Amino acid sequence: MRRRQLLVPLLVAPLLGVAGCDGLQETDHTGADAPVASALARATPTAWVLSSGGPRGFAHVGVLKALHEIGLRPDLVVGASIGSMVGCLFALGMPLPEIERLAMEFSMLTVVRPRWWPAGSGEKLSGKGIVGFINEQMKHRKLDQLPIPMAVVAMQQATRQLVAFTAGDAGVAVQASCAIEGTLAPVRIRGQPYVDPDLGAPMPVRLARALGARRVLAVDVSAHEHKAPQGSEHFRAGDLRKRALTEPDARAATFTLHPEFSYYVSMSQEFRRDLIRAGYEQTLAQATSLQALFAHP
Repeated sequence: MRRRQLLVPLLVAPLLGVAGCDGLQETDHTGADAPVASALARATPTAWVLSSGGPRGFAHVGVLKALHEIGLRPDLVVGASIGSMVGCLFALGMPLPEIERLAMEFSMLTVVRPRWWPAGSGEKLSGKGIVGFINEQMKHRKLDQLPIPMAVVAMQQATRQLVAFTAGDAGVAVQASCAIEGTLAPVRIRGQPYVDPDLGAPMPVRLARALGARRVLAVDVSAHEHKAPQGSEHFRAGDLRKRALTEPDARAATFTLHPEFSYYVSMSQEFRRDLIRAGYEQTLAQATSLQALFAHP
């Protein structure tokens, strides 16, 4: 978790010198299109849950490529943080090669902006650019208008309660799901500030169950903390805290994919290719088990 929090400001630090920080202030989304947690319109017996994980989330793309080739399809996609971003594109029906192209071209500088705020008060960065990026890719379709039902998971900052946004503005919902506490400004929706669920439920399988899923395929892109290299003790402590949060949901899943790749993260092209390949190859290696558990009906 800590590595992800450190990486974001490092990548966008040059923007902080922009004069006036472009006057960016946060909006309280209260309109008719604001994200809402509404009942799903149809039964969703099989859910795929895509976890949080920052740059590690590129592995989701490879996993989805493999699942598509295996011939599996979900009735519901549930995404947390980066998992919500990838999940929305998949639920839209965007071809996997196009999602992979976007993953390889994606830049934090296009979605993270300096935030105007009184000195010493609040986060200095905003993920407001996520709204335009997601809605443009989705051609401004709402969450409840997607071919595959989509639940974008965020956490109410005050109560720490998880919320699954299933209708309304997809871009705003994803921005809320990606609002890393202490790094990116919370997103206000109907007066409530929402943040990334990473510090509450990085892989919300139990929430997918509550939405009606009987079979849940979980994709965990967190680090394999038992393989942490020497000298990474500080990071490993964060990994262990995250594992304690993830483990109850892993036990609640029908099957959990946990691709293994480099312990340290970056945003380099090589790192992205390696993660996508690892997710793809390691998912294909388990094709027989996955087909036995998740082939319809």
